[in-house]
Amino acid sequence: MNFTILSFATLSDFFKQWFGVEIPLPIQTYGLFVALAFVAGAYIMSKEYKRKEKLGSMGPIYKVETVGEKPQIKDLVISFLIAFLIGYKLIDIIFNYKEFTENAQEFLLSKRGSFIGGLLVGAASAFYNWYTKNKAALDKPKKVIVKIYPHQLAGNILVVTGIFGLLGAKLFHNFENWDRFVADPIGELFSFSGLTFFGGLIVGGFAGALFLKKNNLSSFHTLDAAACGIPLGYALGRVGCQLSGDGCWGIENTSPAPSFIPDWAWSSTFPNNVINAGEKITECHGSHCHELSTGVFPTSLYETLMMLVIFSVLFFWLKHKIKYPGMLFGTYLSMQGVERLLIEQIRVNNKLHFLGMEVTQAQIIATCLIISGLTIIFLTWKYREKITEISAYKEQIPNIKAEIVEEK
Repeated sequence: MNFTILSFATLSDFFKQWFGVEIPLPIQTYGLFVALAFVAGAYIMSKEYKRKEKLGSMGPIYKVETVGEKPQIKDLVISFLIAFLIGYKLIDIIFNYKEFTENAQEFLLSKRGSFIGGLLVGAASAFYNWYTKNKAALDKPKKVIVKIYPHQLAGNILVVTGIFGLLGAKLFHNFENWDRFVADPIGELFSFSGLTFFGGLIVGGFAGALFLKKNNLSSFHTLDAAACGIPLGYALGRVGCQLSGDGCWGIENTSPAPSFIPDWAWSSTFPNNVINAGEKITECHGSHCHELSTGVFPTSLYETLMMLVIFSVLFFWLKHKIKYPGMLFGTYLSMQGVERLLIEQIRVNNKLHFLGMEVTQAQIIATCLIISGLTIIFLTWKYREKITEISAYKEQIPNIKAEIVEEK
């Protein structure tokens, strides 16, 4: 059984293959599942925050804000510029939708757009900003203390870590595939495919840590919440890799499948893959008409299954068993490292010369994750009383005379 039914680079390809209808949609399968991964991660983190709030491990934070200020020129200018860029592209997309769906990436990254559309949308945004702020303006602005619960910031954390995570994932991917980057730096840098998870984890993690510090959120409890959300997000992201065929596959596999494994789960030629790798498919029309000449291990499928197991173990079992803050995250890091070391045995990756050995970038980072995870587990156990005390929720209301309002 050839793995052709579930192979499509875009959402349009999906509707065409499954239902025989052509619906022009500029949505890549890979990008769709990356977006779903962030949504799933934010949902799980929010649930974990709520659970910790009920247990008393976390509580509301308080911020001083000024309300009733009249609209500022700089705010109106920023509002106009952002909306101008959106309108500049959006209006052009509306009037040239077919062109946009044929190559959304090239369309978005080009200089083309509607200047008049940008001006209209920008002006509308600036006016709306001025109108709403002017309507809410007070004769004398006042300070209020805003009460915010951690679960309300889960989405913000994911946005910050997501943006910087994608940047890190793209940078690490380009470092790992330096020859391709040098050959086409602009194309590789702005390509919608080709991301390295570990790069996203590292860069996104640093950005998230700064966000937590700025908002006085417990790092230990947040890391434990993330330990539940990241594996599920990773699993969904790998579904996108598998369905789109973005090059994250394994080594050649021509041996017959064991009796207990379906053929399509054992070896795949990734027909209609998004990167057009392999040979041209006869009687195929469109922009994704290539498949590999030899079947390879569908490692993205294996990683999805492995990460779902890790997610289930952490979310449904270990989080209730582990009582020391930070230890769950250490456990996740070790499990993630082991998972990647295992999959690297059959995965295609560029080799690096490191300490006299030929290894992949992922193997080096995975080993570091295992060591880091075990170190965190040991330290959180050894200093469990101190870490528990540090992580305990302490209400800190700003010492000013102001009304406390709860953020909705």
